Amino acid sequence: MARVWQRLTPKRLLAVSVAVALATIALKTLAWWLTGSVGLLSDAMESGVNLAAALFGLWMVTVAARPADDDHPYGHHKAEYFSSGFEGILIIVAALGIVWAALDRLWSPQPLQRLDWGLVLSVFSAALNGALAWVMLRASRVHRSLALEADARHLFTDVWTSAGVVVGLGLVVATGWWWLDPLIAIAVALNIAREGVHLLWRSSQGLMDEAVEPEARAAIDAVLADFAHTRGGVEIIRFDHVHTRKAGQRRYVDLHMHMPAHWTLGRAAALRASVEQALMSAVPGLRATIQLLPTDVEAHFDDPRDLK
Repeated sequence: MARVWQRLTPKRLLAVSVAVALATIALKTLAWWLTGSVGLLSDAMESGVNLAAALFGLWMVTVAARPADDDHPYGHHKAEYFSSGFEGILIIVAALGIVWAALDRLWSPQPLQRLDWGLVLSVFSAALNGALAWVMLRASRVHRSLALEADARHLFTDVWTSAGVVVGLGLVVATGWWWLDPLIAIAVALNIAREGVHLLWRSSQGLMDEAVEPEARAAIDAVLADFAHTRGGVEIIRFDHVHTRKAGQRRYVDLHMHMPAHWTLGRAAALRASVEQALMSAVPGLRATIQLLPTDVEAHFDDPRDLK
């Protein structure tokens, strides 16, 4: 099963997302054309956002996979954060467009036509999005891909949007209150706008070098605790100034390792290599930078002179 998820790479899944977005746009646009419902129109507009986001996400995942070069010595992994931020902006723009269309219909309610076919098409397209979103979310955890996770969560939002539209239109049919249709569209817009703000926040945190997840930090601390050594109440090997950050699929940790000053360089380097290997085994995708220092030497950061 693990091999199956490894083969479902972010690039492949985002390509599938493009195809599914095209199919759902066609289905939901047809549903809107048959019924005249602005609720279904709002659903179709969100699928248009899905298409644009999937295309941009596919581009950013391709960029993120490029190897390091002279201009980007640490790689291109942060490109995925641009995908998440772009998708958040598109979602908010779509929400504003939906509200604009719904307000016009709210002032002038109109009867809806052929709701049976419209609802069938909407439910079918929601099922497509739901199946793809579930697969993409599982794969995003395996590959630690923010672009894939953003697209999956947006698709799940689309599913709930479609469900809300279907339930709302059912109420329209049952009550004959045509003004419910634009109110449903406005509720859809507010829901997807909330998701857009969330994606923008996630993207901004990644671009500002957010620390690794708590479980990853716990694994790092556990490895360092295993290598730390005390003899007769005196610390022989200790670690400090441990700092972590995320950049797309990569995880980074910088730290100081203190050891006896009389150790040979070869012995110290061998121990550092063992610590690095243990850290990378504990946290997949981790890159460790370890500075060696004698036990009785401290390094000082945030000197006021360095901040000027």
